[in-house]
Amino acid sequence: MTKKAGLGPENGGVSTQQAAFVKKPKKMFAVACAVMASLTSMLHGYDIGVMSGAIMFIKKDLKINDVQVEILVGVLNLYCLVGSIVAGKIADWIGRRYTIAMANVIIFAGSLFMGFSVNYAFLMVSRFVAGFGVGFALMSAVLYTAEISPASPGVSSLHSLSGILLGYVSNYAFSKLPMKTGWRLMLGVGAIPSIFLAFAVLAMPESPRWLVMQGRLDEAKVVLDKTLDTKEEAQLRLDDIKEAAKIPQDSTTGNGEGVWRELLLHPTPAVKHVLICAIGIHFFQQSSGIAAVVSYSPRIFEKAGIASSDGKRLATIAIGFFKTIFVLVATLLLDQIGRRVLLLSSVGGMAVSLATIGFSLTIADHSETKLTWAIVLCMTMVLAFVSFFAIGMGPITNVYMSEIFPLRLRAQGVSMGVAVNRVVSGIISMTFISLYKAITIGGAFFLFAGIATVGWVFFYVCMPETRGKTLEEIECLFGKMVGWKEASKKMNDVTVEG
Repeated sequence: MTKKAGLGPENGGVSTQQAAFVKKPKKMFAVACAVMASLTSMLHGYDIGVMSGAIMFIKKDLKINDVQVEILVGVLNLYCLVGSIVAGKIADWIGRRYTIAMANVIIFAGSLFMGFSVNYAFLMVSRFVAGFGVGFALMSAVLYTAEISPASPGVSSLHSLSGILLGYVSNYAFSKLPMKTGWRLMLGVGAIPSIFLAFAVLAMPESPRWLVMQGRLDEAKVVLDKTLDTKEEAQLRLDDIKEAAKIPQDSTTGNGEGVWRELLLHPTPAVKHVLICAIGIHFFQQSSGIAAVVSYSPRIFEKAGIASSDGKRLATIAIGFFKTIFVLVATLLLDQIGRRVLLLSSVGGMAVSLATIGFSLTIADHSETKLTWAIVLCMTMVLAFVSFFAIGMGPITNVYMSEIFPLRLRAQGVSMGVAVNRVVSGIISMTFISLYKAITIGGAFFLFAGIATVGWVFFYVCMPETRGKTLEEIECLFGKMVGWKEASKKMNDVTVEG
């Protein structure tokens, strides 16, 4: 049975035998479930966005220094690491749906604790609770969205629609309140959507792929009947999932043992290549500075020359707006342009934007007078950087992850990717202020530009295009770290001749 990689059952898609069904409109039930799951991970975006503004009030109210600010802003990402590691096992044990519900309950508690924090120590403990829940949410939402949604990378990338914009808007809305009340409401209001989502996800079906892995094939068939257009298509998808999970067609049980051994201790060349690409794309996504821009945007705009508090907050809202719009644009382009072309274009644009930000901030930093053109250039390039990130690097990272990992390795593979992502993001967030004090604000962005450039080379050399490839083809591609282009050319030549 021939299946399309990136669109195959192992990757949340369909086989060529199912191609006749693809043209039919998919039931909106699966799309609604994917959207609901993605809303959970948006709470992480909300925390990032709201903390960028709240930290200015927290610093004054709790009288903390810049090092404490860095730790408070960035430590959530390290707490996420703990949550994502635990969630990988929990998601395989109790299922994707209950893991999402658990994540929302934990985030609810963490948000309430942050809202009632009376000192720095209590706030740090609250951040641990919230971060642990966010790690659960990031891990489980990626898995569930990829496994429940129709064969569409747009749906799979919905988790990238973060709540950063809502966090920025919350900053502006509550900034007019008394300082002691304002920042606590900014952080505490995140509890409202989390408790709603905790109950809402219970109305969603379990991932059919997880049910197959548990040997609950009858339940998986029921879910597929609800999310696909015909019973025939549901049966074909079920057979493909069983095949991808290495379960015989007449089997009634699943087996998930030995995953870590296959992933880390004795990986095949293809699995090793997949793992390197997964870790690499998560590393470069965060090390190129997106966390610094979204978490410290008021400081960046202040360094550029914007003195007004309202002006800085409005500028941050623009960042959230552009990020949201261009993620939506990316969902329309992923299948038309392909992952590789969009990713390389995105990272190339990010590198140029970061270098230009570094240039404008260096000029502004060395000028004794306010330079309007430098302010405009800095703001424009910050928006350009966020837009380039959102149209490619942001959503493609998780789409690519859901496509390249085999079903039997997906939970652990995604968990490792999220862990790398959170560690790097935490390091950037927890060192950015110290970094720009050491090498200047412009120097920090020149450094990010250099990292993005190295990332572009890595993606160009090591990461093949997955759109339209069969699983047999992608296995050949991922067995050759730098020789996949020749293999891809031979495959294309064979296709043309055929």
